[in-house]
Amino acid sequence: MVNITYGALLSSSDGAVHFEPLGTDIISTLAGQTTAFDPGDIAWVLTCAALIVFMLPGLGYLYSGLARRKNALSMLFLSLVSLGIISFQWFFIGYSLVFSETGGSFWGDGRNVGFRQVLERPIPESNGKLPEIVFATFQLMFACLVPAVLLGAAAERSRILPAMIFMFCWTTLVYDPLAHWIWSANGWANKWGVLDYAGGVPVEIASGTAGLAYSYFIGKRRGYGTDRVLFKPSNVGNVVLGTVFLWVGWLGFNGGSCYCASLKAALAIFNTNLAGSVGGVVWLIMDFRLERKWSMVGYCTGAIAGLVAITPAAGYVGAPASALIGLVAAVVSNLATRLKVSMRVDDPMDIFAVHALAGIVGVLMTGLFAQSSVAANDGFSVIDGGWLDHHYVQLGKQVAWACVGIAWTFIVTYAIMFFINLIPGCHFRATDEAEIVGMDEVELGEYVADYAFHQRDLEGEYEAHTLSQCPSATKLHLREFRHNKDGESSSSSQPKELPPTMPRGGAAIGDLDGDTAVESQHSRSNSRGRSQHRVRIEREGDNEAMEMSDISRTRSSDRRQRGLSLEGSSVDQRE
Repeated sequence: MVNITYGALLSSSDGAVHFEPLGTDIISTLAGQTTAFDPGDIAWVLTCAALIVFMLPGLGYLYSGLARRKNALSMLFLSLVSLGIISFQWFFIGYSLVFSETGGSFWGDGRNVGFRQVLERPIPESNGKLPEIVFATFQLMFACLVPAVLLGAAAERSRILPAMIFMFCWTTLVYDPLAHWIWSANGWANKWGVLDYAGGVPVEIASGTAGLAYSYFIGKRRGYGTDRVLFKPSNVGNVVLGTVFLWVGWLGFNGGSCYCASLKAALAIFNTNLAGSVGGVVWLIMDFRLERKWSMVGYCTGAIAGLVAITPAAGYVGAPASALIGLVAAVVSNLATRLKVSMRVDDPMDIFAVHALAGIVGVLMTGLFAQSSVAANDGFSVIDGGWLDHHYVQLGKQVAWACVGIAWTFIVTYAIMFFINLIPGCHFRATDEAEIVGMDEVELGEYVADYAFHQRDLEGEYEAHTLSQCPSATKLHLREFRHNKDGESSSSSQPKELPPTMPRGGAAIGDLDGDTAVESQHSRSNSRGRSQHRVRIEREGDNEAMEMSDISRTRSSDRRQRGLSLEGSSVDQRE
């Protein structure tokens, strides 16, 4: 039984124990022993855990803004569903595999399965000032975040069911061992003296490397590397919003990783913000050098690279070192975004460049600039430091730690995907037709937004249409193609004029939705005094038609009759 007293415990009927407050307000008597918890530390760590939750929708908004409009909601979905799946995994087995007291050097055991005996035990990471339930809650948010980061690699071509199964398996077999090795008192990397403050390898390098393996496994998007499809951000506003959420959450991510409200936490937050700021500005300048335009997406990407790189170092280095880390990470990641072309991999969100390589920069530079005096600002942490403290062997340990993390993550991730892909109905790759229509419609049946046309930089006004009257541009494209393939040859090579349409998911006039181009033509009507508009849907070309021919042949008549007719158009359907 736990007895909690607020304020100083002046006496005990059994042991006649007398305590002075000394900043500690909660006293718990645990089976004969008395332990002091600090309510300020408890409140601080729980607040930081709540801030990390904001990083999940932040990732969703970031990825949805970078993806094409027809795939935006699926990216939000994968980011948020990670919280539900991994929360159960952490409760059921994850926490026990990482932090069980009786675990070995390489793996935890089942002592805390189902959160057994996870409540009031003081944890050594906080010098005994935090109960275990608070520590477990904070670490849960780390575990939820990592799969959400790496699944940006699934953008626009991966099915959702196998991705959700993958989240559970990957966290169990990849993240949990890595976290155990570095953060558990029994882990081999921890015992060896590796420095990784808040997850350079378990969080950043693991997510980036797993994203690379995921991209390799499922292959490239349709049209990637050609001129037929334009891959560009669909909503830069969402990219900015997601970056803001991530930035704020990162302050809690690194600020709470010292497990106390202390000078060290304040320095970690300052270092985090400084590295992100420097990274954003450096990336911005590098992009301006090439394009002669200031890029909002570039600034956001550079800021994230800086935040990633400072993660393993935030509580170990001073402010000048954090600025240098942000600068180097931005330069390396910016140049590395071109590697995916030579590597022949389609990494839609540049996860490998921004997370894995920036994480490597952070882990290695921690070995150079870590200082024992900085780490001791919490009052109890003791490290040997890095090169600044003349501890030159530390860099070698950091290199070995990064290499082990990369190798373990890539091999196990690829193996997990291989075996899940063998399960009937769990193939990762979506069909070609699903890619054309979009993951939102095929996998979710919902859209990030449904709204009427907005006039942008065009004179006149658009007539409003209901969704039932205005099917999506992508659907119209598919319907016209299937109609022609079912036996009716096109009367001419010129594109057919179709009635005004509104792309599902809120695509506006002038947007390229990946597979169709919508052009607006408007003319003034003198008799009615208003603008009339016609929208022309053009096919991307004969290459796409050839790719879709096999799919079209297998379509049955009942599928066509559900929606192949174009209301008000001149296209006739053959029964």
